[in-house]
Amino acid sequence: MKAFLLSLSVLLAFTRENNGKPNVYRLPRYPSVYVGDDVSLKCNGIGEQITWKLNGKQLQHKDSLMALTMVTPANSGDYSCQRNGQESDSYTLTVLVLEPHAQLSLPPGGAVIGRGEARVLTLQVDEELDKWKCYAFRGNAGFVINIMPDGINTARVYADLQESQRATFWCMKAKSSHRSNVVTLMMTERMVMLEPATVVLKEQALTLRCTVWGGAKVEEAEFYHNGSKISTEGKDFYTIKSATDINNGQYRCNATYKFSHINPEAAKYTKESDPQQIKVIDGPPAASLAAKHKTELECSCAACKDCETYQWHHTDISKTRKRLNEADKIIYITEPGSYTCRADCSKGFSRFSNVHNYKGEPGGGGTVVVLLVAIVVFLGLIFIVTAVIIRLRHRNRTTVQIKDDGKKDKSGGDYEQIGLKDKAIYHTLAESTGKEKTEGGYEALEKKDDDKAVYHTLGAAEGPSQAEGQGGYEALQTVKAQVYQTLSSGSGKPEGEAEGGYEQLPQKDVTAEENPYEELKAEKQKKEATREKE
Repeated sequence: MKAFLLSLSVLLAFTRENNGKPNVYRLPRYPSVYVGDDVSLKCNGIGEQITWKLNGKQLQHKDSLMALTMVTPANSGDYSCQRNGQESDSYTLTVLVLEPHAQLSLPPGGAVIGRGEARVLTLQVDEELDKWKCYAFRGNAGFVINIMPDGINTARVYADLQESQRATFWCMKAKSSHRSNVVTLMMTERMVMLEPATVVLKEQALTLRCTVWGGAKVEEAEFYHNGSKISTEGKDFYTIKSATDINNGQYRCNATYKFSHINPEAAKYTKESDPQQIKVIDGPPAASLAAKHKTELECSCAACKDCETYQWHHTDISKTRKRLNEADKIIYITEPGSYTCRADCSKGFSRFSNVHNYKGEPGGGGTVVVLLVAIVVFLGLIFIVTAVIIRLRHRNRTTVQIKDDGKKDKSGGDYEQIGLKDKAIYHTLAESTGKEKTEGGYEALEKKDDDKAVYHTLGAAEGPSQAEGQGGYEALQTVKAQVYQTLSSGSGKPEGEAEGGYEQLPQKDVTAEENPYEELKAEKQKKEATREKE
């Protein structure tokens, strides 16, 4: 603001030194003017008889301030003014047929607001917001306004009119010629408002909407163009599908409404809006994007001048848009999503091109998401295989340890341990599968419910000496510490038993037919007797 007031004071001093000669200058004083901007030319000096000239031709405008809305190349040229017979030096206005470096956009609701209301504008830049500031021009004065960052390259800008009927807003980067487009807000004192587009480009759709302050329901609306009625359906909006020069002119609307959301029995009113000037312009040329190959894109702009590099933008599948580092005319893509481009012409840009959608190459390695999924699956397989190997090794070590521990106390052979359960019947290792007992076969031991004993199987010793009665047998052991000696040979046999006899295991009373050890004993004695006879 201080810089702007200083510039104004310099101009006033210059006017005094010029002995009252008028002078033409532009407001706002941003460095460049882009197509679609709103600017004003001021004729400074003394005297009320004012005339304006463009390229030497007199204009009809008679005021000291001449507002130019939505300027086009047709507004470019040399401007001069005359007051009390004194003519100013000419001022050259150049309108760039380009888009500026940043975008300042209106929210839904349009550029017409009621007294005391405001709009929250959105600023978007290609780089970070550092050094960006926004300004407002109300009446004949400029003001700095605050921005509220929304992210790395977006911000909100609070825009109000205060007591002005009209105000212009824009943003600039400090110590740079980079700036945004211009947004102009207009005040209305009426209940009914016509919401026009700020800039209307040729061959694009234009929608005019008739609204009522306070949210009243519009039951019927009529639209007028240069005083002639153009709508017949009574809807609260009017759409021009493809705007052309014939759509230029002044528009207004009449609305029939009532505040039914407050009172269903509210009275109806019919009122008209302020007129709004609509201007259809060509706008900057648009770039064109062509796919030379699935992964090769080319950007071009035949109508652009002095545009040597290009700017590329990519929107990924999560709808996040970012600017790419590439600046060449042709780029090669790998990431799925949508692509668009525009020509970089130093002082500004062309319009963005058509959008190219790329789904990605099947099986390609350029997709980050596919690569991450593959890595996760691979690591998962490694984890599963490692766990299985560790489990198998642990199981093998446990099995070997059990076998080794079982061999320590065995005298004549290897025996497998039987796992015990309550009320279970355990069968010893048997070579025969029938009920008939053969050498080395044993009948099952029955465990009583109240007996907590742990039984180990009887195993026959390996080798031919088994028939000789030389094999060792493992004792049956219980948790009551009762130790039973298995069939054995040696000194200390009970009296009445022959050599190679066996000691009776302590057990409940059973008959000879029921006791397997008696059968073994009798069979052994029979063999001894046969051998002696021979």
